[in-house]
Amino acid sequence: MKKGESADSANFREASSRSERSERIRNALLHAAAEVVGEVGYADASVTMITQRAGVAQGTFYNYFKMRQDILDALLPDLGEQMLDYVRDNALGGRNFAELEERSFRAFFSFLKETPQFTRILNEAETFAPGAFQKHLENVSHRYMRFLKRSLQSGEFPQYSQGDLEVIAYMLMAARSYFSQRYRSEDGSQVKLPKSVAKTYMKFVLYGMIGRPAHE
Repeated sequence: MKKGESADSANFREASSRSERSERIRNALLHAAAEVVGEVGYADASVTMITQRAGVAQGTFYNYFKMRQDILDALLPDLGEQMLDYVRDNALGGRNFAELEERSFRAFFSFLKETPQFTRILNEAETFAPGAFQKHLENVSHRYMRFLKRSLQSGEFPQYSQGDLEVIAYMLMAARSYFSQRYRSEDGSQVKLPKSVAKTYMKFVLYGMIGRPAHE
């Protein structure tokens, strides 16, 4: 791997087929773009910086994206799906809404710690990639609403109806978003969530959703 390349940029060279190589190159470009935008922001991220980080020729970029804006538009939805999968995998084993929600909440901030560029990408996307920002919100809200619908159908929080779920999903999403800004480091590179925040969040959610306090 050449100096300045992303950690996985050399993987496509080991692909066993043309289609696999193509997929790996595209993923390497997206990974490189995430790192670059996380460091310098959308406005200053150039195709040259992205291809150098990915370890591919600049001309190769245009085999996958017609223009610079195309990769910026793909960035947040792609990284957002990674976040959702990470949260889902870390919430496995939860026996009910309370356990699943707490595990999901903690997993979200664990993802931010492991993927610090996500916060800047998300915050700047509304201005520099508004279509991608809206798509990301829809992806997250739809996933959240499916989770809430399953909990509702299993008999949890019967005081709410299915028509309430979108409002609830966006309120809980907003809490994560604002906490990620409140507890971001001064340089914006890390989000460090105090343990007490998760406890207070769950107390609030469980009183509001189920009508009982969280376990101490």
